[in-house]
Amino acid sequence: MGEPGRVFILFGVLLVVVGVSLVLVGRVPVKRAPGVGRLPGDILLKGKNFTFYFPLTTCLAVSALLTLILWLLLRFRQ
Repeated sequence: MGEPGRVFILFGVLLVVVGVSLVLVGRVPVKRAPGVGRLPGDILLKGKNFTFYFPLTTCLAVSALLTLILWLLLRFRQ
């Protein structure tokens, strides 16, 4: 098996681990940090029979934080 095959297998195993942990964590009552998921700029539309919530600002903040962490890890790894 070539290198791409190993990468796909590793990615699949990682997805399974993340999926199982999300299911298990979803069953545990955890108190969220105040303000996380309800930042200014998050989109919340409430209608008569529906509610739509998209955490746009939260996604951008998490993305920036993960980018910084990965950049630091890769920079100091060399």
